[in-house]
Amino acid sequence: MAHITKREHTLADGRDLIYFDDADTTLSPDRFPDLREPAPRPPTATMRQDVLTGEWVSIASARQNRVFLPPAELDPLAPATPANPSEIPSNYDVAVFENKSPSFGPLLEDDNAPAGLEDLASIGLGRTRTSVGRCEVVCFSPEHEGSFGTLTRSRARTVIEAWADRTAALSAMPGIRQVFPFENRGEAIGVTLNHPHGQIYAYPYITPRTSKLIASLDQYGPTLFQDILESERASERVILTGEHWTAFVPFAARWPIEVHLLPHRHVPDFAATSDEERDELAVLYLRLLRGIDALYETPTPYIAAWHQAPVGVRTDEIRLMLQVTSPRRAADKLKYLAGSEAAMGAWIGDVPPEQAAAFIRSGVERADVERPVVGIHDARTRDAANPHASARTGETSE
Repeated sequence: MAHITKREHTLADGRDLIYFDDADTTLSPDRFPDLREPAPRPPTATMRQDVLTGEWVSIASARQNRVFLPPAELDPLAPATPANPSEIPSNYDVAVFENKSPSFGPLLEDDNAPAGLEDLASIGLGRTRTSVGRCEVVCFSPEHEGSFGTLTRSRARTVIEAWADRTAALSAMPGIRQVFPFENRGEAIGVTLNHPHGQIYAYPYITPRTSKLIASLDQYGPTLFQDILESERASERVILTGEHWTAFVPFAARWPIEVHLLPHRHVPDFAATSDEERDELAVLYLRLLRGIDALYETPTPYIAAWHQAPVGVRTDEIRLMLQVTSPRRAADKLKYLAGSEAAMGAWIGDVPPEQAAAFIRSGVERADVERPVVGIHDARTRDAANPHASARTGETSE
């Protein structure tokens, strides 16, 4: 059986570049070197503490110079050409590289690195630390336009393998506390490159969202995620379910389009998933995103956020979870965060979650007909027991 192959390289300025070749790749194993003149890395960003909340804000001014919606011939994520000396020297299936202007980067010159979680938990005026960490770009395809949902099943499986590989590698780096793979899709979200890609952030702290989750676990107990899964699987909010994963609109959804996806087995992160779980995810995730795109005549903007357990913290309680959110509340309307949400964090939902779930299921049903994913039956995707549980479809081909 063919396998996904990992090939490690280095860019001219010393940044890591990693190719992941599809199991059915047609590419040569050889890769061109990066022949650009090496440029010095910008200074690593500095974190400042918000004394009102204890949260850390990374001030990454180098990001102001990043490319903004370039034409195809100047796409920095496309394979390099003489006219476009991009970040990736060779053609590729999936490519991962260190961001040139990261929000979190290496400790280059100073010694102001965070001295552990206790140091970061202290609160005081004027506190700063170097934003030590890592930001990687994950290119899903050499094509100029697209998203995860436009990939083939084989390519989707390669991206999932890359997420698992990078989660393990980044988690092993000194000072990394949490690893976060995500995809921003659409200009309405703030995307500055239409090239199909995502990112991975490796933080030097536990993020505020996960800190709140840990507080909930302290109050509720260690069975929180399993209990959520069982409750949602018994509800009318289920979108898709398989042998290993279930996707659902959560009971207290904030966004007009919001879908969570949980593995049935407790796994803290991508690195802990099995080959069988990754195989099924490649199909279910494609069906979900294609269904969300099928809701309207134009593609849906979204943030696809993979929440993982912090490195070595509550890994037996915090479960890997996908949260896909979109501000799109109608074909030509977006939900903007106004005073209550933006200023006070007090959310008001526009759409009842049960109604949203029925709407999203209709999109998945339509996408299964119009843009079917190959091998649904082979990936052991099945309908749930109750009539609301999943978008029904038979075996299809792509």
